[in-house]
Amino acid sequence: MSVFVVTGTDTDIGKTVFAAGLAGALGAHYWKPVQAGTDPEGDRETVARLSGLPDDHLLPEAYRLSTPASPHLAARIDGVQIALDRLALPHVEGPLVVEGAGGVLVPLTTKLLMADLFAHWGAPVIMCARTGLGTINHSLLSIEALRARDVPIAGIAFIGDAHDENEAIIPALGRVPSLGRLPLLDPLDGTSLAAAFAANIDLSRL
Repeated sequence: MSVFVVTGTDTDIGKTVFAAGLAGALGAHYWKPVQAGTDPEGDRETVARLSGLPDDHLLPEAYRLSTPASPHLAARIDGVQIALDRLALPHVEGPLVVEGAGGVLVPLTTKLLMADLFAHWGAPVIMCARTGLGTINHSLLSIEALRARDVPIAGIAFIGDAHDENEAIIPALGRVPSLGRLPLLDPLDGTSLAAAFAANIDLSRL
């Protein structure tokens, strides 16, 4: 079983769309261990719409929280305690794409960050980053946080409009391979995502 963890430098940067494209391209199973916020839908439902995966490749969350907030706060509001033993990677046939929540230092509990969970798994991470202003700082800080925990970084994927300088300097300074840039898509559907992913993301670098 090959595992790729999709994370990001922040929330709402497009990592769910990237995870859907990746899972669809690999014919993988998809798992979002902690979903915080389900209105109008959770990330699993988004991936179901965009990936073309069969239903049995979309695994149920370990925690499905209704409050759109940091998982530690959403769990507290919902009256739930997040436990590490419920976050073990599921065993599946073939590739598994796992999507984190928010950025790498988002807390799952008052003692456990997303990056700590990645370190516990030991699986390679693909980091999604914006292309626009501020992304150099956010990306390099995220890379340092992962490296401080010995989390393997498979590569960085940019999402957004082209920005040649940012797309060049971050992989160079961060010493990580670039997998390419996924443009913003309008319309965004399964067909457009599959075509854009195939044209712009280099999976041979994984």
